[in-house]
Amino acid sequence: MKPALSVLIINWNTSAMTRACIAALLAETRETAIEVIVVDNGSSDGSAADIARDFPQVRLLAQDRNHGFARANNIAAEVAQGAYLLLLNSDTLVLEGAVDALMKFAHARPQARIWGGRTLFGDKRLNPGSAWGRVTLWSTFSFALGLVKLFPNSPLFNPEGLGGWDRASVREVDIVSGCFFLIETDFWRELNGFDPAFFMYGEEADLCARAAKRGARPACTPDATIIHYGGVSTGRFANLVVYHFGSKIGLMRRHLPAFSACVGRWLLLFATGWRASLYRLAGALFPKRYAQAGAEWRTAWSRRAEWKDGPLTGQIGD
Repeated sequence: MKPALSVLIINWNTSAMTRACIAALLAETRETAIEVIVVDNGSSDGSAADIARDFPQVRLLAQDRNHGFARANNIAAEVAQGAYLLLLNSDTLVLEGAVDALMKFAHARPQARIWGGRTLFGDKRLNPGSAWGRVTLWSTFSFALGLVKLFPNSPLFNPEGLGGWDRASVREVDIVSGCFFLIETDFWRELNGFDPAFFMYGEEADLCARAAKRGARPACTPDATIIHYGGVSTGRFANLVVYHFGSKIGLMRRHLPAFSACVGRWLLLFATGWRASLYRLAGALFPKRYAQAGAEWRTAWSRRAEWKDGPLTGQIGD
């Protein structure tokens, strides 16, 4: 009998964390028939052998190189047999029947067509990254000028972060995070899955934008809660900036008018440049507090040729 749900997990050099993710998923999913598909993205830490040994029931697709998050999920989805796909990050832990709850939410709200839950940090504080607003020229302007940092709870000045929403209620959103992302398999295939141009970051935003054009109204529920540690694959903050800004520029070019995309690109360059300069000064005056941040922003600025024209398609460096 075919499973109701195919759970897709992408692993890259996170053997222990991925195995903890799988164990929690299997322990906490009691009502939904699932298959688990793990793509190992050419890990060098023995992940594939560890997962095969500890979870023989898991379908393991061991690759010889790092395809990135988007392409790896496409590879997993090609062989999925479930009526639904659940993208689940390897740095997550399913809590208290979250997958079962998310499936119930999907059945109760079929018009959404894409569903997400609530995420917590490892210490159980709210992790607001479960859902996002779409990128706009205004949201980019607010970030560039530091208004997001000054007014994080403002829906006006932090529209991408959905400022002011505590994630404790059901809500329609523009973007469901790819860390805990449920979609009908047929709809995924209708959309041709993720655009592999997005190596890491931005792929779910692009897919949700394309889905919205077909009438989808993505939604999140607090009844399905997981832990999402976050940042494991990117490592350094500068790496996150490089991939995130490149993806954001790609999203603007795909989904905003040409003028807005052009201005948005320059705003991100401006934002990086002035932060690199400001943190350099702050680091000189208060080295214990700001030296590291200054070094990371200067690295991101020095690497702007990698991201200023759109998303990267290669593996994260050190």
